[in-house]
Amino acid sequence: MPTLAERVVSRMYDNDPFSVWLGIERLVVEAGGCVLRMTVRPEMLNGFAIAHGGITYSLADSCLAFASNSHGIQSVSVETSISHTKAVKEGDVLTASSEEMSLARSIGVYHITVRNQREELVALFKGTVYRTGKPWFPEEPLPSAP
Repeated sequence: MPTLAERVVSRMYDNDPFSVWLGIERLVVEAGGCVLRMTVRPEMLNGFAIAHGGITYSLADSCLAFASNSHGIQSVSVETSISHTKAVKEGDVLTASSEEMSLARSIGVYHITVRNQREELVALFKGTVYRTGKPWFPEEPLPSAP
């Protein structure tokens, strides 16, 4: 049977046409974390023939969303930032990994790293979320509060 985290992320992904368009694959989904992967396509490039910054941002943002909601409580971002550390090219396979830095009743802080297929760091992302207190599955008991 799928875990709570897997059920939440499946529900989110199935209703997220942008993440689907990006071609995001869910490699790991667990309480407080996830690992996502996608391949950069030609239509994702900017005028410099490198990936538009919004591509790595969007991958990291999806990673934040899935990780922060994986505890079963609906969470929304309130602040995010990204540093692009290396150019991303067509055909690059990007992997975003989350780390839950802090989790409280109403606020969560996450760091997301994005690496290419050569394990080179291409972006660092930080996200802060507001935890609404609303369960993803109201018919089930709420998970224990941190």
